[in-house]
Amino acid sequence: MNNRGLYIQLFSIHGLIRGTSPELGRDADTGGQIKYVLELAKALGECEEVDQVDLVTRLIEDPSVGPDYAVPIEPLSEHARIVRIRCGGKKYMRKELLWPHLEKFIDLSIRFIKSQQRVPDIIHGHYADAGYVAMQLAEAFDACFVFTGHSLGRNKKEKLLSDGLTEARIDRQYRISHRIGVEEKIIKRAQLIITSTRQEIEEQYGLYKSGRHDRFAVIPPGIDVETFYPFYDSQLDSELLNEEVKQIRYTLMRELHRFWAHPEKPFILALCRPDHRKNITGLIEAYGTNRELQKIANLAIFAGIRKDIKVMEDNEQEVLTDMLLQMDRYDLYGKLAIPKRHDFSTEVPELYRICAESQGVFVNPALIEPFGLTLIEASACGLPIVATNNGGPVDIVANCDNGILIEASDSTSIAEALLSILIDEARWSEFSNNGINGVRKHYSWPAHSEKTLSRFSTLLPERHVADSDAEQAVRELPAPSFGRRLTNVQHLMITDIDNTLVGDDQSMRELFWLLGERREELAWGVATGRSLELTLDAMTVYNFPMPDILICSVGTEIYYGPDLRHDRSWQQHISYQWKAEAIKEVLGSLKFLVFQEAEGQRSHKISYYLEEKEDRLHTIQELLKHHRLRCQIIYSHGQFLDILPIRASKGKAIDYIRYKFDFSPLHVMVAGDSGNDEDMIDSAARGLVVSNHSEELEKLRRKSNIYFSSEAYAAGIIDGLGHYGFLGS
Repeated sequence: MNNRGLYIQLFSIHGLIRGTSPELGRDADTGGQIKYVLELAKALGECEEVDQVDLVTRLIEDPSVGPDYAVPIEPLSEHARIVRIRCGGKKYMRKELLWPHLEKFIDLSIRFIKSQQRVPDIIHGHYADAGYVAMQLAEAFDACFVFTGHSLGRNKKEKLLSDGLTEARIDRQYRISHRIGVEEKIIKRAQLIITSTRQEIEEQYGLYKSGRHDRFAVIPPGIDVETFYPFYDSQLDSELLNEEVKQIRYTLMRELHRFWAHPEKPFILALCRPDHRKNITGLIEAYGTNRELQKIANLAIFAGIRKDIKVMEDNEQEVLTDMLLQMDRYDLYGKLAIPKRHDFSTEVPELYRICAESQGVFVNPALIEPFGLTLIEASACGLPIVATNNGGPVDIVANCDNGILIEASDSTSIAEALLSILIDEARWSEFSNNGINGVRKHYSWPAHSEKTLSRFSTLLPERHVADSDAEQAVRELPAPSFGRRLTNVQHLMITDIDNTLVGDDQSMRELFWLLGERREELAWGVATGRSLELTLDAMTVYNFPMPDILICSVGTEIYYGPDLRHDRSWQQHISYQWKAEAIKEVLGSLKFLVFQEAEGQRSHKISYYLEEKEDRLHTIQELLKHHRLRCQIIYSHGQFLDILPIRASKGKAIDYIRYKFDFSPLHVMVAGDSGNDEDMIDSAARGLVVSNHSEELEKLRRKSNIYFSSEAYAAGIIDGLGHYGFLGS
């Protein structure tokens, strides 16, 4: 990868994305968003200004969904690819269950970015979960954060409430309150929000406190007009159709004809997921209650991909069951086709054309449609459309004049609109031709890419700096974010504060000077038992420069950079089996323990004063073990006792940072002086013990990867950096 063109990362987390034969309609997560992000990635990758596009998603190793989703890197084109990152185990899970795993996804994305040796210029999140990931990564790397919501939580909540679901059930099933809270932050922080229609801005984002700003761009998605070509092209060149297309047409016709008693009629086509919001039952009611419509046209509803209705999600089960019951209620046997599957990449374009050849109509009866990609696809093939007047179809019909908008909750309105097109040949032809021409003018991927890159360029002003001013512009840029910093340096040094970094002012100043001189190759941080507040107090007293990393409260908290970005992923990781209140209650019975002052206590650290005698530490360990409280005990300086989560310590925090930013153990040095530092010194990294160390560390002398300096305090750190070759030649 070179650095001349843009590097763009698109995030769509759920994982059911593949470049070949995408499974649209498989479940609630596999709607039009999949097609959108796949085609967006390929379209942007074709642009001269773009060097690389990565579509980042979750890696799934689950036999129930197939092997394609377990391939770490899948090329889409020369400059576009799918990147899959494993998190949350191997099995596929619906997107609402992924929220607890997103911090891990962020960590692994940081590791991937470092492996690319280049930071993305644009990080673009699709849907709320991916928006959260993109927001965190953009802030970590000083990249531009772009968001496309596709659908938003407040609208979904309103719809589910109107369907009769309780707030408790909605929250339990969809984590909707958490999602809405995250969306508020995303909308507030995004530098650009791309929508498909003006309606999205006004009626969806407008429901959010942060939604009233000018950082929106209406850029409708495109379609591949080489795939969705007009029906009359295949009619004119029927003898030239290749065998694959002939087989597809034969398969589709055979599948449809087995449902219909009179297959020669025009047919009405609907194509959507089996979701209450898609209003399939409203369409069947419109058709089933209008005898004239039944007389002149058949109906075909392709509602997702299914094998056994009983194993599908509740919402989908209910919709499909209602469809079958309605077929029986209105006696639509021989008139209504409900095929069980379809292939979006090969069969659907041909399905549109077969419908157009029959002089049929495409209908989208959804109560609200954020955009309506299928409407554009159908129009490109020459199908007139009937669609809801709530959402994106309003813009599509305004641009193309290719159909009729209806009040989707009114079944009579649906039937009348369909009938008016089917019985008027001149009107049918006008809508058909308008759709073909309008889509090519307004909804092509080249047009979408051009508009998108134009908006991206306004977010990247430094790319337009004249060569003569480039050096001055670089000098004026702020210090790089912690992500850029820690992914660009080779070496890392972490040191304790008390009696290691601090103790000799002259050598400490010399060390700070060296760290400044080697800044391009060497990052540094502190690891201390102090809380963040007490650490900052010490830094002020001793006039420290700002470290790259602060590991505080005996490794239970990690912060990065000058803005002290809290590592939430680490906090989530160490919360495993941590029962702070139960530990305090159990240890409260021991009279020899003295609870430390409030500033010594943290959410993941419980601290006491203890004079060790009469095997008191053993008593504490046995008491905690008896009550099955998993934690670890750290005793230092002959008086301080810290109780930590089983996964937390200074050493484990350093191991976590080392893994997250992909530092080799040979390129990390840790320095300390007391038992509080033992586990970080005695780790895979290079250990350094200053000469003024406590007796507790003498047992480490036999370790080959630990260097005992003959120098004290910061002079010992300098000696260690030289010993391990961190200061260069």
